[in-house]
Amino acid sequence: MVPKSLDIKLAKIKANRSCREFIIADAKDADMAYGIAAPGKSPEHYAQEGRFRSLPEFRELIRQVVRQGLVDIMLMSAHTNAILAIQERLFENSHVTPAARANDTTDIHVVREGVYIREPSRPFRTATIEQIQCGKVECADHERALGANLGLYSVTFNNDLELDRQTLNAYREFRLEAERKGFRHFLEVFDPNAAINPVPPEKLGGFINDMIVRTLAGVPDSGRPLFLKMVYHGPKWTEELAAYDPQLVIGILGGGAGTTYDAFKLIAEAQKYGARVALFGRKINMAENQLAFIEMLRRIVDGQISPEEAVRAYHGVLQGLGIRPYRTLEDDMQLLTPVMSYAAPTQVVVPAGGRAAGRSNGSNGSQNAARKPAAQAASPDRPAQTPATPAVASSPARPVSNGQGHPNLAAMTPEERLAYHRERIRRI
Repeated sequence: MVPKSLDIKLAKIKANRSCREFIIADAKDADMAYGIAAPGKSPEHYAQEGRFRSLPEFRELIRQVVRQGLVDIMLMSAHTNAILAIQERLFENSHVTPAARANDTTDIHVVREGVYIREPSRPFRTATIEQIQCGKVECADHERALGANLGLYSVTFNNDLELDRQTLNAYREFRLEAERKGFRHFLEVFDPNAAINPVPPEKLGGFINDMIVRTLAGVPDSGRPLFLKMVYHGPKWTEELAAYDPQLVIGILGGGAGTTYDAFKLIAEAQKYGARVALFGRKINMAENQLAFIEMLRRIVDGQISPEEAVRAYHGVLQGLGIRPYRTLEDDMQLLTPVMSYAAPTQVVVPAGGRAAGRSNGSNGSQNAARKPAAQAASPDRPAQTPATPAVASSPARPVSNGQGHPNLAAMTPEERLAYHRERIRRI
């Protein structure tokens, strides 16, 4: 069995919080939330024409990302996990860890004409732990390693005593069952989806932090999550949580697709202020080229390239591959803040060069922004109706070693970086 990079990195992070190790997860579990739209738009989608990908096409993208080897975790539905992990043995000789969504609370039931996401979240689980581990209702001990032995468990606190008590009770029962069956998990904490007693936006980060540490205070090491997945509420609240318990590994979720700069800036900012994991679903799945997009995410967290350079390099790769970008380079460099809920596609413009309103003092700028009109920006699902990025002359790639066996991108010219990334993606 190939050692898993997740376990190696977690051990290093726990031993030295100042290390640069960073975990990236591709969240390909959308079929546990959406209906037909879960796999995303087909590449043939233009304007009002086109179709959604099929599940086989969606799963082929998962295979490609796993074979690329730049993510540490591949999060899937229990059904996809049964096909790729158990039947195909996709992860057997890979350092990528398979994981499956272990519950699907009602606030992620996003279906056409559905109203569930407007109601306060209720606990619900479709898959069982055994079905994730071995693909059937009952597992023999030796079968528990056939599938994924890592699951995402999601909670949504709405500041309502009875509803939040139900959520906590359901999580307790899951934890006890998982511990008995040797099943590991990480904890996703959504912002309130329909709070009966709303928390002021500028105080939401504090509410979520307190709910997290209170929820885990009574849980010994044997039952604790490996790490968190939560909304990035800004520097103040991220630093507060990281300082409170250095053994608590903070991960951020991606939210809506947004611009390329949204994703690249988000992962850089979160890492800067204490996060050590990023779990991006729609941001990866809606990218024009997922392998190139992931390549840039990895370069950013490894300190080899800035978010701004990464956007330009990504567009250079698209141009080299003959892929039409959704937006012009200028539009894709705009910083937008998607509403950080599972279903909401609304986007708002944030002034260039600044954080979302209230971010500097720890407020949840994304939720403040939700009350404003949406920006007139190209949809993540629809290419911009403007000319493609102008051609950029490139010189042959001359990767300069940084002394650790990696190319020193900072020492290259912009043209050399573009050429290097084009060639790397071409080889992939």
